[in-house]
Amino acid sequence: MHETMPDLVPEPVYEKITLPNGVRLLFEEIPHVRSATVGIWVGCGSRLEPRHLSGVSHALEHMAFKGTKKRTAEKIAADSDAIGGQVNAFTTKECTSYYARALRDHLPLAIDIITDIFSSPLITAQDWETERGVILEEIGMYEDTPEDLVTERLFGAVFRGCSLGRPILGSAGALRRMSAGQIARYKDSHYRAGSTVVALSGNFSPGDKAALVDCFAPMAAEPALTPPTSSLAPSFTVRRKDIEQNHLCLAWPSLPYNSPDRYTQQVLSNILGGGVSSRLVQEIREARGLCYSIYTFATGHEDTGLFGVYTALSPEAERKALPLIAQLVGDFARHGPTEDEVARAREQVKANVLMGFESTSARMTHLARCELLLGKVIPARELVEAYDAVTRESVCALARRIFVPESLCFSAVGRLSAASEYRKLLA
Repeated sequence: MHETMPDLVPEPVYEKITLPNGVRLLFEEIPHVRSATVGIWVGCGSRLEPRHLSGVSHALEHMAFKGTKKRTAEKIAADSDAIGGQVNAFTTKECTSYYARALRDHLPLAIDIITDIFSSPLITAQDWETERGVILEEIGMYEDTPEDLVTERLFGAVFRGCSLGRPILGSAGALRRMSAGQIARYKDSHYRAGSTVVALSGNFSPGDKAALVDCFAPMAAEPALTPPTSSLAPSFTVRRKDIEQNHLCLAWPSLPYNSPDRYTQQVLSNILGGGVSSRLVQEIREARGLCYSIYTFATGHEDTGLFGVYTALSPEAERKALPLIAQLVGDFARHGPTEDEVARAREQVKANVLMGFESTSARMTHLARCELLLGKVIPARELVEAYDAVTRESVCALARRIFVPESLCFSAVGRLSAASEYRKLLA
């Protein structure tokens, strides 16, 4: 059965304000909740970085919490704890986000903290010397996390020579050479009004709205920067590491994040490796007992994307599992899913989306991401309609487009064989 929107709680109506300088603010009032989440999103991620400043976007996000013109790092931490909520940030390849969640009574302080962090960080050489060590340790942590390492190496090989192929955390060499002044100048040149979106969702007052407008009105009217183009090439990469399991990724060129077929791709991913009833889980894990973890994923960017399969297993099990994975993917491309699989996956994806909308944090993220990356907010009703429009035929057509054998990319980390052996197993 399809979800019917009239049975749902009425969708909150959001208000959009575009300031003369180009900053976009979105307000979605939900009076029956007790909290609100505010997010400041800027279209400045690792993709915009030159090679010699690899990791600067993430470094800037870290440095924003080291102190501002009116708060020390200790004061930021104390004020954040005082609201009993959450103040944090993250960096992706496409954007950086600063966000805070708090009860309505504490929202004015939460807004003051997060706008202060975003607008006026003090980036000093002494603080950068300390924080650089933290980030280098973070890089070491990722190096010791094979699931992250295998996907990072996949991107590095597939997008070799492009900024998309460089890690969000940057390289140790670039970070050691980077100065506090370079980070500050990068903020001044890349945090632009035209690429800034502010979203507030939950229970808030007119004063909270006014505070956000007042904060962002003074930004200089500068247009968003255009990210560099990318080129994707099928690649095989193996990294030997003395660990218990081998971590493997198979991937194919796929869709950009604004593709109209992204809803079909999400259903496809769910059928193939997104849930416990998916084909890969049922065959590789449940029927054969060859692994504990196996799943599919899709990563979209402005002009390109990857669709992947990840698994972790023993060196002995991979010799049986890899040909089976290749066979299952090939069969899926040739014959597609059943009608029952499409219906089941469609409902599961819709349920995940709609249940997520019960969180003010998820709603804020949806507002900001849609506005920043797509230029418009997609209401829940339209999302449901888009998933309902996915058919077996559209999944079949997309599977044939994605799973082209000549486009296969592969990354592996662990106690590995030669790359040529994996090519044979996947043939």
